[in-house]
Amino acid sequence: QVQLVESGGGLVQAGGSLRLSCAASGRTTERYAMGWFRQAPGKARGFVAAMYWRTGRTYYADYVKGRFTISRDNAKNTVYLQMNGLKPEDTAVYYCAATPPYKMTSDSDYYVERVYDYWGQGTQVTVSS
Repeated sequence: QVQLVESGGGLVQAGGSLRLSCAASGRTTERYAMGWFRQAPGKARGFVAAMYWRTGRTYYADYVKGRFTISRDNAKNTVYLQMNGLKPEDTAVYYCAATPPYKMTSDSDYYVERVYDYWGQGTQVTVSS
């Protein structure tokens, strides 16, 4: 089992920044695929960013490219989502997710919610205009 705990959400004005953290515990996740998803009110949960922890290869949704950065700290077993240039439409609950690498059969799998086995409880991000 892998436990994921997100933190760092909050209220920020448009144009501001936040850094979300996802602390992983349980099984070693150094070879896992890690992802961030978000769910806005009344909408389905959608992909934001992902990383293959071992190599550091990253994937981003088009609507966050150039604004958000996913990174990791191996010593702390933590994945981050640095969010800059926040917009009101970024308001959502942000979820961290993890899955063993064998479940990723192609690059496109990183974008797919159902491929991820483990999920955090979510952290609220609210961007005011």
